[in-house]
Amino acid sequence: MEKQIQDKAENSNMVKDPDDWTTGDEPMTGAQKSYLSTLSEEAGEEMNENLSKAEASKKIDELQHKTGRGLKEKEE
Repeated sequence: MEKQIQDKAENSNMVKDPDDWTTGDEPMTGAQKSYLSTLSEEAGEEMNENLSKAEASKKIDELQHKTGRGLKEKEE
């Protein structure tokens, strides 16, 4: 059941490109900062603490692909 809900969400207009977010220019959230810190460490990259919400989202996607973290959950 959860997979069906996730599939619907991913195929709906609920999933927006970060460039289209109305709040994308705001500072990244605490959750984004924490996850980005973990991913940056795993990827061996320095974390930029001054990213906006949209920039942080894009960097998280990039680092997930680089590290493989979080990809299985998205694909299932």
